[in-house]
Amino acid sequence: MSAPTAAGTELWFCTDPAEFLATAGEHLAADPVVGTVVATVAERMARQQADGIAPPERVWWLVVRDAAGAVVGAAMRSAPFAPYPPFLLPMPDEAAVALARALHGRGEEVRAVNGALPAARLCAAELARLGGGRVDVAQHTRLHELDELVPPAPAPGRLVAATGDDLDLVVDWFAAFAGDAGEQAGRPRGATAHELPDRADLHRRVRDGRVWFWVDEDGQPVHLTAANPPAFGVVRVGPVYTPPERRGRGWASNAVAALSARFRAEGHRVCLYTDQANPTSNRIYAALGYRPVVDMANLVVVR
Repeated sequence: MSAPTAAGTELWFCTDPAEFLATAGEHLAADPVVGTVVATVAERMARQQADGIAPPERVWWLVVRDAAGAVVGAAMRSAPFAPYPPFLLPMPDEAAVALARALHGRGEEVRAVNGALPAARLCAAELARLGGGRVDVAQHTRLHELDELVPPAPAPGRLVAATGDDLDLVVDWFAAFAGDAGEQAGRPRGATAHELPDRADLHRRVRDGRVWFWVDEDGQPVHLTAANPPAFGVVRVGPVYTPPERRGRGWASNAVAALSARFRAEGHRVCLYTDQANPTSNRIYAALGYRPVVDMANLVVVR
């Protein structure tokens, strides 16, 4: 479905991730680090759809075209957690405002917007104006890309891939990450919406070799790092989780450094997200050689 705007841009909605990738792929490939979340989610859902797993009915994809027909932005609504926020990549200001009006006109209830600034902020502000209410910031995030890897001080232990026998621990630590990350940033536990771990999805990630542990000298897991499959030549690392009682021993730095080096050796660019309010993670990744690319935000429309 297409919706022209007063400024001459066009909003094109679709529900097929493969169709979206065929239309927006060149645009995503032109800046694959900034587009990493949309690209990896679209590719994952396209693979699942090819396997007969249909996406939820609420999921949509958006391509923004300018007056000449060139793709100048993209977005999606695919989050599996309430309140199911759309995720916006950079787009012209007028397109972000027009998207809010289109969603309002479609009768979609949108209580949160995530993604690149200023697009996410402009869209959320217009949604609040149309429906009444205000926009609050739930979380400021920052996307980083690895520049020159700076090896950390060595820590005892080694990196190992998780196996099916580790699935219970993987599920527990993914769930713990969502709560602990907010607390480290000074927010109440559960104040920020996160994707809850789905056991079937985590089983697929483990099966595909996308989850690793750092094990100590006794072979006991003390830290978890995961990563998404490469999309347009970019691998996104995360989550990165160390239980509270095991922090401060260099395991996270060593695990992320080892995986970053591995992905680089495979020819991929490497990126990751941080919570801007978490000084520990920002300091660790900066020391490893990760540099800021773009600021993003998770916004809530409060009515």
